[in-house]
Amino acid sequence: MGLADDVIKDLHARIAKTHEHFRAEMQGIRTGRANLHLLDGVRVDYYGTPTPLNQVATLAVADARLITVKPWEKTLIPVIDKAIREANLGLNPQSDKDLVRVPIPALTEERRKEIVKQVKQKGEEQKLAIRNERRDAKELLEQGEKDGEIAADEAKKALDKVQKETDEGVKKIDEMVVAKEKEVMTV
Repeated sequence: MGLADDVIKDLHARIAKTHEHFRAEMQGIRTGRANLHLLDGVRVDYYGTPTPLNQVATLAVADARLITVKPWEKTLIPVIDKAIREANLGLNPQSDKDLVRVPIPALTEERRKEIVKQVKQKGEEQKLAIRNERRDAKELLEQGEKDGEIAADEAKKALDKVQKETDEGVKKIDEMVVAKEKEVMTV
């Protein structure tokens, strides 16, 4: 195992991490259906500490257009209602004495197009991150060749592998963008 193998393995791991980050980001993007990840960013004031919603309540998808939030302490109902409203998610929670219902309104065509644009923008950011990883790997390999740690032919093979990893990584991001676009545009 030489420097070239280490650089390629590291590049592969970094690209996988970029994919994982993008996948998580895509889960939080709103589609027309109820999805618990929509509320991932909501923080509730729990005894003075901003706490993730899922740490103070049980969240459930009641049906395709409704999320229910059942707090562990009933005194939190107005606090949860307020936190969801202030999260700027375009959601209008309704609460009663036991739980908070979060109806998911249908998206307008215009809003769907805005979301798709947002998804594509985030995809471009991730592809740029992958290309930056390629640049870093390429610089390491070139430096290794210059310092005599890698033979010239081995460096060329490694650079080809780096390009292949990058192409596969970018292709996977494109596939995720297309899948999310399809999900958002499905009424």
